[in-house]
Amino acid sequence: MRTSKRSAAVAVTAVSLALLVTACGGGEKSGDGDQGKDAGKGGAPSASATSAPPAEALSAAELEKLIVAQADLPGHQVQKAKAGEIPLAAAVSTDKPSCKPLADVMSYVAPGKPGATATRKAIEVPKAEGATASPEDALGALAAPVTGVTLGSYDGQGAQETFASLKKAGADCAGGFTLIGGGERTKISAVAPETVTAGEEALAWTITTDLDGKPFVTKAVVFRQGGTLASFSTLSFGGTVKALPKAIVDAQAAKLG
Repeated sequence: MRTSKRSAAVAVTAVSLALLVTACGGGEKSGDGDQGKDAGKGGAPSASATSAPPAEALSAAELEKLIVAQADLPGHQVQKAKAGEIPLAAAVSTDKPSCKPLADVMSYVAPGKPGATATRKAIEVPKAEGATASPEDALGALAAPVTGVTLGSYDGQGAQETFASLKKAGADCAGGFTLIGGGERTKISAVAPETVTAGEEALAWTITTDLDGKPFVTKAVVFRQGGTLASFSTLSFGGTVKALPKAIVDAQAAKLG
């Protein structure tokens, strides 16, 4: 029988759970460019975005050098996602097509049609109190926020178009939608905008999932720097994330310039 905390993680997606329960593991995962072929665009990029020169997608190797690393995030444990932890975009769907890009971000998938991707998970390390860890300390560690960080690089105006589709998703899906992935149908009850500054343009949301009548709160952030989109999805076994992953967002923005 699943515990309520495990069920909470599953309610976001099976992928989210996989990242949490392997928090102490290693492994490698690099993007292959096929991840977002089925994702819809929607929306329209801003005038300033469309006036930018067409971009050429970075390679997976280049993204691996640009994504946040352990040295960039004191107070966090930064790891590569293991093979099989990140789904193909086609494995994540929604009952409202315009919500698909947001569901991708929640599932640690680069939205749209990236030419290459890179993914990390950053686990906030609880401050140790005392020489020995009690069961309560261990439970607190499991409840520490875990942030999936995904970089996607796009050809042409792909990054601008995908960012526009995310902006549209935030508006269209404010009243909720159903996320389908990992064999689970998850009812998202609300998507509320947050304020964030990063890159050339940025978006953030507080996302509330209805878990058997109880709210399960996560955070999501996306920003664009040139032809690259950085997306962040934060959750915890505790069921509620109280703040945007600002330290992680700022560190990633610094690396992308």
